Amino acid sequence: MNIFRAKSDLKKQNLQVAQPGAATAAIAEMAVEVIDVVRTYRVGGSDVMALRAINLAVPAGKWIGVKGRSGSGKTTLLNCVGGLDHPNSGTVRCFGRDITRMSDSELTSWRRQQVGFVFQSFALLPTLSAWENIELPIRIAGQKGRRARTKYCMELVGLTKWANHRPYEMSGGQQQRVAIARALANHPRLILADEPTGELDSTTAREILSLFRHIVETEGVTMLMTSHDPIVLEYVDEVVELQDGQRVDNG
Repeated sequence: MNIFRAKSDLKKQNLQVAQPGAATAAIAEMAVEVIDVVRTYRVGGSDVMALRAINLAVPAGKWIGVKGRSGSGKTTLLNCVGGLDHPNSGTVRCFGRDITRMSDSELTSWRRQQVGFVFQSFALLPTLSAWENIELPIRIAGQKGRRARTKYCMELVGLTKWANHRPYEMSGGQQQRVAIARALANHPRLILADEPTGELDSTTAREILSLFRHIVETEGVTMLMTSHDPIVLEYVDEVVELQDGQRVDNG
């Protein structure tokens, strides 16, 4: 059974397409603005366009799912929003800040303070316990109260009894819960999740999605998540579809 029940009557809010020159007041209401973003890679002597003038605006406190086939540009979009990749042109704003103009050191500091990442492969350190994996980003950031915050995050994902277990002693679903708790450790305003249920069975995937739903509603974070899984539609506030690096208008 899911620990948390997804709310079927959740009020939907349509995404607004960001337009260049939009009013500053409108920008301030958005957690994420992607404006005319183009990302091209050089592969085998030719250019491959991963994103083709993408426009997207995500309201604060909403959970947006990004779907599309492999190669559609989902992960590239997520990486550009998280400052892990740089667009060739265009602008990415997060909570009013233009991250495309930040230096590498500024981006590193911004990510530590504002963004939590959740990956398909969990990306946990195998020699550290669940507690130590969750506590690590707090230690790196040099924040106070790390014990209380780590304890809270472990309780939030339902893993208090597994605090001293290492990843290889845990199931895939438990490892992903540790990864989610770690993503929340530094009080981020934005969670970026790349195929977080991709390696989980359907029952465990629903448990993780219900947990995400609970976190978005209770923690007030904004979430952008890529996924191939159709059950995601039951949990997110809105879905954006990409195809060949472009948004698909679903009408």
